[in-house]
Amino acid sequence: MIHQFTAENISTIGKVLGATPKPLGKDVFRIEVKNEEENRKLALEIHLGLDVNGEEMNMVSVYAYNTFLQLHNCTAFVASEMLQQVTFFGKSGEKTSGLIVEKAAGCSLYANVDETLLTGDFTQLPEDMMMCGIALSLTESMDDDFSF
Repeated sequence: MIHQFTAENISTIGKVLGATPKPLGKDVFRIEVKNEEENRKLALEIHLGLDVNGEEMNMVSVYAYNTFLQLHNCTAFVASEMLQQVTFFGKSGEKTSGLIVEKAAGCSLYANVDETLLTGDFTQLPEDMMMCGIALSLTESMDDDFSF
């Protein structure tokens, strides 16, 4: 099941990132995030209900200096004012991918992470994988009846 993004939760994403979403047509929203202190900026584009082979999916793109990232089949997100970031999730089978966009105009991508890494004890993971387990553990905060 596709988690439907609404104008209200697009606004929530903008609020957490400290920027105003701008509609680009009917189903695309752009949020430009700037960090003047560190001279960083990025643009986040959220594409809703793309028709791909007769199936609807959401896609999130990030444009930053020398960087372009896309998360296809984005099915959920967690907007955290406390962490000052929005984490977008996509899931395929037992693999989860997460794209994190920060209010400070930073971004991180964790792709094709096995579910066992997210449900196990992240302190037992190698150091290089520990951050991934922590960052994507937010998927556990989804309601039990939430369906990707």
